[in-house]
Amino acid sequence: MGNATPQMRHGPHGFDIARVRISNPLALAPMAGVCDAPFRRICKEMGCGLVYTEMISAMALMYDNRRTLEMLQIFDDERPIAVQLFGSDPDVMARAAVIVERLGADILDINMGCPAPKIVRGGEGAALMCRPGLAWDIVRAVRAVCSVPVTVKIRTGWDEETVNAVEFAAGCVAAGADAVAVHGRTRAQGYGGAADWSVIARVAQAVPVPVLGNGDVDSPEKAARMLDETGCAAVMVGRGALGNPWIFRRALHYFSTGQLLPEPRPDERISMAMRHLKDAAAYKGDEAAASQMRKHLAWYMRGLRGAARARDAIMAAPRVADLQDALMEYLDHLLVFERD
Repeated sequence: MGNATPQMRHGPHGFDIARVRISNPLALAPMAGVCDAPFRRICKEMGCGLVYTEMISAMALMYDNRRTLEMLQIFDDERPIAVQLFGSDPDVMARAAVIVERLGADILDINMGCPAPKIVRGGEGAALMCRPGLAWDIVRAVRAVCSVPVTVKIRTGWDEETVNAVEFAAGCVAAGADAVAVHGRTRAQGYGGAADWSVIARVAQAVPVPVLGNGDVDSPEKAARMLDETGCAAVMVGRGALGNPWIFRRALHYFSTGQLLPEPRPDERISMAMRHLKDAAAYKGDEAAASQMRKHLAWYMRGLRGAARARDAIMAAPRVADLQDALMEYLDHLLVFERD
């Protein structure tokens, strides 16, 4: 754990990405199939300073894809918000950036770190770290048409033999990037192994713009450690927020006081799961919400007593009403456990 002085120095203080003020050093990482508006708004309510959309295809925007446009719905209570685009054609990325800015993005983020095979096969995401010249052309093209800040999200490199994050990030900044987020893993690692925070620290020392550190932050203590050890401007939380939006509120309290708030009670977690489900149903409709919320509900239950049977019921539930019934039944069981 970092010592008290750096924690208090970083505290909950904000930072700027170009002219956009971020109220504190906590960000929700862009996660495909996760960071929709209902989840972003909960994280923002819990104190997250900056939220990101799911990764959005620039090419799909060219074709007015309905689902893609739905992913770009932005609510005032989640600002500031960064919209993340992926693509490998500078012209297409620039044209998509114009659309995204018109639809209300506060920040435009370019994905250069996604390790998914279907993304890298198309030369997008982390594959761009193997073609830095093209990556920098994309940044220049987007920067030329955008009045909002332009940022990039990268990895440490393609694999252990090609760790090029420092040079790559410096080239992105020279091309016009206003901030860089660094996930401390190579593409080859995917989401396995340990994140290398030392690379994040080297990038933070090398570029004159804010650096956001990402990787293995699943507690307030680790968030403070990342700030202390890397000198990054902000901590980006991804998997650590799944079923656990309280991490943002608890981290802010820890930064300010050095004291840990208690973990949410089991009944608080289930109540939040029910609220999240209700919000998702209102936003997406019954069918889409029932399909997409099962994983979230399982995350909220992770580690709770007697959750395995409830998870089975959730995975089998076909409608939102059935999911609500499963949650209510499990909440009743929790209350019995507490009385015992």
